[in-house]
Amino acid sequence: AAHCFPSTSTANLIVYLGRQTQLNQNPNEVSRTVSQIIKHPNYDSQTNDNDITLLRLSSSVTFTNYTTPICLAASGSVFPAGLDTWVTGWGNIYSDVALPSPQTLQEVDVPIVSNTKCSDSYSSITSNMICAGLTQGGKDSCQGDSGGPLVAKNATRWVQAGIVSFGNGCAQPNYPGVYTRVSEYQSWINSQITGDQPGYINYNTDLTSAAHLISLS
Repeated sequence: AAHCFPSTSTANLIVYLGRQTQLNQNPNEVSRTVSQIIKHPNYDSQTNDNDITLLRLSSSVTFTNYTTPICLAASGSVFPAGLDTWVTGWGNIYSDVALPSPQTLQEVDVPIVSNTKCSDSYSSITSNMICAGLTQGGKDSCQGDSGGPLVAKNATRWVQAGIVSFGNGCAQPNYPGVYTRVSEYQSWINSQITGDQPGYINYNTDLTSAAHLISLS
């Protein structure tokens, strides 16, 4: 998320892949330094519109069973209200309550909330955002989860629908979490990547009731 990077300095910035716990050993972990921070040029820190940043790693990563890339939601993807999604992170477990030791990666399932309904709670919702949460509250991403993935299952593949962006506190009734809508950025992401392009999936559960239609590009 762009709001995670007030500075574009890569000094002391390390990306860890395959990490499960923050305090115990992670035998399948690899790390890379960062050669470039690519913040979206139209990021608005007041409204959190275009809250997305890419990190260019200093060297390539060999994928394993423990470090694999996720497919990204392609342009035009539809995530209908009520669809189950999952968000992961090491952030607070309640407002102002840090994840306790050994700080193992957490996961919570939250249903998609339509942008129309989400706009009842927040005045700044745009088409570049996607919302998820329960009307009664109780499940949400929280401070420290920013930049993490909101994912949905499409048949056998996981697809990243969103990036943790902002909210009103954590898990408050009638205030779902707000995420950057990944599908709005396919062209921009591709324009920043000179080598292998990410895998995209056109996620659209309205296309058939029997199975999700998948198209890879």
